[in-house]
Amino acid sequence: MIATALDHFTAPPSSKLLGWHLLDARPKQGWVRIGFDGKAEFCNPAGFIQGGMLSAMLDDTMGPAVFVMTEGRLYTATITMTVNFLAPAKPGPIFGEADVTQLGKTVAFVAARLMAADGSLLAIATSSALLVETARAISRERLAVAGA
Repeated sequence: MIATALDHFTAPPSSKLLGWHLLDARPKQGWVRIGFDGKAEFCNPAGFIQGGMLSAMLDDTMGPAVFVMTEGRLYTATITMTVNFLAPAKPGPIFGEADVTQLGKTVAFVAARLMAADGSLLAIATSSALLVETARAISRERLAVAGA
């Protein structure tokens, strides 16, 4: 896999809870593929993963797309996020893909989708996000910069 700015980034506890792991990236295109663990603990009474957990996965896919595209210089603070749930998500591996639609000077627009292991589409989302200099947004402890 190609090297990205995420290689030197310590994932926050919320991402670890979701089982977040980078699978692939195309930084120049602003595209990422992220894997998540759809845990049974995330399920609602019907046995499907609760929509808020899926929304968190989508959010945790779109931000990294901008981060890798800007080589770690810019971090995103979500302004709006619209989610459409297309199919119930069963426990198991879940995959997210995101594309940066437009990267402006202060705002990014991003689209994402979540898929089950069999490739079926679970949810889609779009987001607008404020762009913030990473050094201002994230504490230095979270940035495990090589050689620092």
